[in-house]
Amino acid sequence: MSLAISIVSGGLDSVVMAHLLCEEGHALHLVSFDYGQRHVKELEYSRLCAKRLNAVHNVIDLRGVGAVLGGSALTDNSIEVPHGHYASPSMAITIVPNRNAIFLAVAYGVAVAQNAQLVATAVHAGDHFIYPDCRPDFISKFDEMQRVAVEGCGDPNLKLHAPFVQKTKSEIVKIGARLNVPFNETWSCYEGLEVHCGRCGTCVERREAFDLAGVLDPTEYSG
Repeated sequence: MSLAISIVSGGLDSVVMAHLLCEEGHALHLVSFDYGQRHVKELEYSRLCAKRLNAVHNVIDLRGVGAVLGGSALTDNSIEVPHGHYASPSMAITIVPNRNAIFLAVAYGVAVAQNAQLVATAVHAGDHFIYPDCRPDFISKFDEMQRVAVEGCGDPNLKLHAPFVQKTKSEIVKIGARLNVPFNETWSCYEGLEVHCGRCGTCVERREAFDLAGVLDPTEYSG
């Protein structure tokens, strides 16, 4: 059985990916990151995912890194979270500089230490609008770079796996529905309040995805 180091935030995409990897027969080691984000509510859902799938799980403390990655609404509480669709130029304020590259570099270190065969990330096509570290070109080049960085260490066939990089969020919802993923045990909202705000970019995208997929959305929204 191959071992997958799966980056799971607790959001819909990464939780569905973890369930998909489990269905495909991979042993799972989930890694999540506390990087000083606006809230850590999502990490509660990553823990639920790990427990549900009987997976090893580590929450890795990167708050020191996050503290110097200012200028993003996701790491600076003085910056208001924008409302609207991800395609809107206003969403650029939610970029955390180099975030996925940082997360993936750490995950690769874990993968080498654990002799894993996969490092998995749930970036998807809906992220391509504003997040350069979610695009196919980034994924292919990062995989190429890491092959050089860990040459001679760990499993020689270790690779970066991004199963959703060409899929829309509605397609991910359909996959999750087929796998009976409990969508109510995922968290997307940037606000981190009692329920999803329904207005921030990730909430708008979530609502749209369920609608386009024709799948009942169990999420409670405040607006």
